[in-house]
Amino acid sequence: MQTFVKGKRVGYWLSEKKMKKLSFQSFVDLCSEARVDKSEVKQHGNIFPHVLLRVKLDLSEPLEKQGPFDVIIHKLTDHIVDADQNITESLRLVQGVQDYIDAHPETVILDPLPAIRTLLDRFKSYKLIHKLEDSMQDDRIFSPPFMVLQTDCGTQETLELLHKHGITFPFICKTQVAHGTNSHEMAIMFSEEDLKDIKPPCVLQSFINHNAVLYKVFVVGEAYSVVQRPSIRNFPSGPTDRRAISFNSHHVSKPESSSHLTCRDNTEGQSWKPSHEVIQNISRRLRQALGISLFGIDIIINNQTGQHAVIDINAFPGYEGVPEFFDDLLSHVTSVLQGQACNGDACGHLRVNGTAQSHSVACVMHCGVMGNDSCWLIDSEGLKKGGHQDLTCIPPNFHQHTRSSLLAEASLNV
Repeated sequence: MQTFVKGKRVGYWLSEKKMKKLSFQSFVDLCSEARVDKSEVKQHGNIFPHVLLRVKLDLSEPLEKQGPFDVIIHKLTDHIVDADQNITESLRLVQGVQDYIDAHPETVILDPLPAIRTLLDRFKSYKLIHKLEDSMQDDRIFSPPFMVLQTDCGTQETLELLHKHGITFPFICKTQVAHGTNSHEMAIMFSEEDLKDIKPPCVLQSFINHNAVLYKVFVVGEAYSVVQRPSIRNFPSGPTDRRAISFNSHHVSKPESSSHLTCRDNTEGQSWKPSHEVIQNISRRLRQALGISLFGIDIIINNQTGQHAVIDINAFPGYEGVPEFFDDLLSHVTSVLQGQACNGDACGHLRVNGTAQSHSVACVMHCGVMGNDSCWLIDSEGLKKGGHQDLTCIPPNFHQHTRSSLLAEASLNV
């Protein structure tokens, strides 16, 4: 049973599809039982005490009339993407939420809208993770070369850009927008002949052989779970006469997925176990840089070197295969509510959505999200290569759940 938090109000908004997929009503019930929210509701002219999670927000009505809220949990990604496409209704709904946030800076938002926008753009999120990995100076972490292609610039110019950014065949072509059905549609390009099939805007990322194993890291505040999933099989390095392969990453990485694309017959090198320390550090740095609490990280491990590569970051993922999700979310909400009394002056540090922030990290949050590179001091040598100790072969059906000190202070050396 969670610690009783008196008089706190938690609002939430998720689409009906997301509510059903997550069985989120179970979390609502869990919060009621745990007494996370206790509000007085006028009913039939009388005031009765109630123990409940605040009902789902009605975005068509001003939130001011529905509040006040101590915490708001949301999955507004659909509306944010549509608003960025200037769709009128979504612009109005997102602006309504932003107006409430602006008027109530004391309300904790899980997660901040600027951070969500960063994660919805693969190019921005890849730049951020590259900067974070560079600053960590950890030989066990590397960023696959990537670039954004905004327009169709022809085969020769595309080849020159690939060379400039260190991208070699084969590479993966992904949509720049990291949300929606189309965001899962990807293609592996094997030769110059395939370049004519690229449809900008898109992000191109070097393909790294990883023995067809993907590790999905589901983060909830201080806790995270690591779930092993199928992934794309190994391919020879360098250009080949193989034609481009199109695939849906969501289908490929389903637990039961089995096809020629996920075949592990050509396993090479070693099958590496993911490092708890590496995952913990990456999760913590992302929390500190963006002030986020609910996100997923897709990690592959180079089958030759054992290096960990972040190939995607997702806002408020599906948490499939994570039975601890609701308990972890309730624990995090409770922790955030209890921590509201602790302000930056009293505690000696800044706090964003329950995450302790050093002053250097606060700079990273502002500059990383806003795209200001001046706050980053990157080692001119870039990422270093090296040996990898204490990595062992991975057991089958791997699943790891950890509630660890992701709130620990860490200098980003900026």
